[in-house]
Amino acid sequence: MTPTASETAAHSPAFDTLSTLLHTRYSCRAFLPEPLPRGTIEAILATAQRTASWCNAQPWQLTIASGATLERLRSALQSHMTTAAPNPDLPWPREYRGVYQERRRECGWGLYEALGIAKGDREASARQAAQNFTMFGAPHVAIVTSDEALGVYGAVDCGAYVSNFMLAAHSLGVGSIAQAALASYPGVLREVLGIGNDRSIVCGISFGMADPAHPANHFRTTRADSASSVVWRD
Repeated sequence: MTPTASETAAHSPAFDTLSTLLHTRYSCRAFLPEPLPRGTIEAILATAQRTASWCNAQPWQLTIASGATLERLRSALQSHMTTAAPNPDLPWPREYRGVYQERRRECGWGLYEALGIAKGDREASARQAAQNFTMFGAPHVAIVTSDEALGVYGAVDCGAYVSNFMLAAHSLGVGSIAQAALASYPGVLREVLGIGNDRSIVCGISFGMADPAHPANHFRTTRADSASSVVWRD
């Protein structure tokens, strides 16, 4: 009996490899300081560039900061966050409600537990949140932007690109984390990195080699069963 296409795919080596990458990738929140070889970064970029996009527009652009530029960016962001309210190009969610709020809380509490931060310790949780603006010590950060005129569709395409970037990085043993927090202060990013006003800042991706000893990197989020995300209409 010839197997169906779905049965073949579910047991193919390519499927197994992709499934392993998806199941083992995690958001790295502590990095080693050593920079990656340029060739490793270029390999990640070349693979992520294959991302599908609306009308093949490929709207993503990355500005990658390392070394002295990254240090200037860290300093500027940490200074700005203490004196100014976030003002992202793309609006934050209006609210998290229902199961989405539950998942968000589970993620936060799980991270704080791994770090030994007690529930209700607002000072410690604020210190941890501020680590976003240090890029968790990563040697590189990529600021992801889209053409402003493309609106939400450009941002959706960038989201797919970010996912593929992180999977490609993980396949090479490189840690990464997507950070919406870095889009909080687009004026700082534009000033330090020379990003034009015609680009909407979507998010950042901090990346490098993970610090395996840091407790933040032992924390893992859960995933809902796929059945909770699908409605079948036969």
